[in-house]
Amino acid sequence: MSQVMDQKVQENLLARGFSRRHFSRILSVMGGAAALPFYNEAALAQTAASGGPYSEIPTDVVRINGNENPLGPCPEAVEAASKIVKYLNRYQPTNELDQFKVAVAESEGLKTENVAPFPGSSDPLHRITLAFTSPTRSLVMCEPGYEAASRAANFIGAKVNRIPLKADYSHDVKAMLAADPKAGLFYICNPNNPSGTVTPKADIEWLLMNKPKDSVLLLDEAYIHFSTAEMGSPWVAQGRDVIVLRTFSKAYGMAGLRVGMALGRPDLLAKMMPFGAGQSLPMTGIVAATASIKAEGLVPARRAANAKTREAVFNFLEQKKYSYIPSTTNFFMLEANRPGKEMAAAMVKEKILIGRTWPAWPTKVRVTIGSPEEMKRFQMALTKVMG
Repeated sequence: MSQVMDQKVQENLLARGFSRRHFSRILSVMGGAAALPFYNEAALAQTAASGGPYSEIPTDVVRINGNENPLGPCPEAVEAASKIVKYLNRYQPTNELDQFKVAVAESEGLKTENVAPFPGSSDPLHRITLAFTSPTRSLVMCEPGYEAASRAANFIGAKVNRIPLKADYSHDVKAMLAADPKAGLFYICNPNNPSGTVTPKADIEWLLMNKPKDSVLLLDEAYIHFSTAEMGSPWVAQGRDVIVLRTFSKAYGMAGLRVGMALGRPDLLAKMMPFGAGQSLPMTGIVAATASIKAEGLVPARRAANAKTREAVFNFLEQKKYSYIPSTTNFFMLEANRPGKEMAAAMVKEKILIGRTWPAWPTKVRVTIGSPEEMKRFQMALTKVMG
């Protein structure tokens, strides 16, 4: 297996503490990550459901389990994708990728060299994990947190340090640094998945100021558009040791089109690029993403729509005295007062498909904010299931 890996990549891995016995697993992530159970949110959800209550899903079930946006793509995105379909005999009909980079750079206050498009945000997340962690340089993250990076790190033989969230459900950045002062990668998902809570900018800035000079901060902002939290792109513009991940699967409602990006210094982006099998980017997704970025007022409108539905659900939960973690995103963690998987199975019988649990919170289950109509059905079913 190591013979098909670039010689420079092999030398890089050996210098970072990997042995040749690690190469086959690293190649698995580089070349076939999509087939691995930790690849992305959809894969993790499917793995959690395997052999469980989701084995046979009714056709009219309410699907509020995958953090998908019920609004779907905006009209501008649909129009752009529709127009390019007849030109898809070309890998890139004109200069769609360049247009995408320009649109992102202008909206984020960056240069086009700071923008690397990917098919979603899971691909770059795994590349970054391979590029900056090793048997001698650990990954540090919160607990509970989004698992894809940690599972990839464990898979290739890198140590993972999981630090419990603070009482306010933000990242404990001082404890993260203390866990491994020589860590290769510090991972902050902001807002965090699964808690849906925000870590203050000042805390993230502290970690950037105090982390080891040769380590990198990975800032996963998959759900940032649902929140009013400050984005990390200014740190990229300042040339800091940070890579920001974004996706068009959530607020932009294009999970099925697979578009995302990494924002960072050119040298950091260059280090992650060899750890993948190339970037197969669907042009329908690229033009839809570009159109979405340019759609005036789209993100504020969607943020407001999600917040309105979310607050209505929270009001219902408080009236019923059901415990939950206040979220700023399009999902929240609900206390089931029993194993979360049991509640999920009971909700399936009511034709409501909710999300998964985390080992650190076995009695909590994640619920996506769907449409107002879907959440009304959720509330009716929950009342019955909670008894």
